[in-house]
Amino acid sequence: MENIISSFWNRNKIIFKSFLIGFLILLLLIPTVFIQNLVSERQSRQKDAVEEVSSKWAGRQTINGPVIAVPYIETITDNQGKGIPVKKLAYFLSDKLSIHSTVVPEKRYRGIYKVVVYMTELQITGSFDSLRFADLNIDADKILWNEAALFFDISDVRGLKEEVKLQMNQNEINLVPGKFSNEQFKNSLSALIPSTLLNNHAAMNFSMSVKLKGSENLLFVPTGKQTNVTVQSSWSTPSFTGNYLPDVRNINDSGFTASWNVLYLNRNYPQQWKDKVYDLKDFSFGVNLIIPVDSYQQTMRSVKYAILCILLTFTAFFLIELIYSKTIHSLQYILVGVALCIFYTLLLSFSEYISFNLSYLIAAVATILLISWYVKSILQSSKMATFIGALLTAMYGFIFTLIQLEDYALLIGSIGLFVTLAFVMYFSRKIKWVS
Repeated sequence: MENIISSFWNRNKIIFKSFLIGFLILLLLIPTVFIQNLVSERQSRQKDAVEEVSSKWAGRQTINGPVIAVPYIETITDNQGKGIPVKKLAYFLSDKLSIHSTVVPEKRYRGIYKVVVYMTELQITGSFDSLRFADLNIDADKILWNEAALFFDISDVRGLKEEVKLQMNQNEINLVPGKFSNEQFKNSLSALIPSTLLNNHAAMNFSMSVKLKGSENLLFVPTGKQTNVTVQSSWSTPSFTGNYLPDVRNINDSGFTASWNVLYLNRNYPQQWKDKVYDLKDFSFGVNLIIPVDSYQQTMRSVKYAILCILLTFTAFFLIELIYSKTIHSLQYILVGVALCIFYTLLLSFSEYISFNLSYLIAAVATILLISWYVKSILQSSKMATFIGALLTAMYGFIFTLIQLEDYALLIGSIGLFVTLAFVMYFSRKIKWVS
């Protein structure tokens, strides 16, 4: 009986060892899941740090307006046929709107996390050429001129550094929060417009200067029939966002300049309306002041290649066993697999303090040296240690290349896997799989 079992084992030990190695690879995927969760947790802490700093400084800013709202009386017939006067609002956007913004960025730290905040001074000019009530079928005698208001919306008023004053045809209008509120503008700065400006039906030119703090991004809503926005800053890594990309942009190491020209034809809300509420911010555009290298995203991408690292390393060990008649214990496979997993914790830890590329180099060199030393110890062969070290070097170099070449990652990865499979097939072609 023992001879039968021994004979069966000898004939099929390669198959049993293959299944064992496959099971160990699956087992080692468990710590890689925990590592991915750890990366996500650290990334979440970074977001919390950004939100905490923003809550004390000022959040993301969106500039919307100015917009004129004029009340009017409309008679509605009830069920009994009686006419009931109801006050409603008509909204008018500017015919010309020009905004120039100079953004001064600053890095703030919350523990080990970096947060981008900024100061900006906005120079806003434009004009309301006419308020065409007839186009909205509003009778002139129904208009409440004395209650006409001007709205200017800033998403986070905590960022204001001084009072907001608008000059309109030699009249100074002080905009304050909470004075007026309606369904279209719930939390905007607002002020009454002198009725003399509206009654003479002349063009109303306006200008204002706004000093503002914010975090991460600065957006603008195209409320002019023609909206021109120019942003300049010393920040060298901007990301342009929103519904429109800049028509002209210049980016270099000393900063950037960008300008947009948006027409009313490029959006889906009109220049004037009544009885409706539009989400004007849906068509905002602007710039994000981003930190160019997000080490957490790159670390997460590298962790996703953990199965490839473990599989190739274990395959190399298995081929060494078969070709050179060496014996490697399953526990030794596990220790090498754990070392491969610890690479990612080293990468994550170092990348929070130094650049990702340098962190990757340190973690890779440490892992390669550790595993190469261990292979030399268990196999008593410098040749095998050198081979494994070269394999790991090529593997980590290949993965680093995939991380850097985002657009070509699939193409390069597919070619790399094909070449790897070809090498495995070449070295395993003369193995006698069944004794």
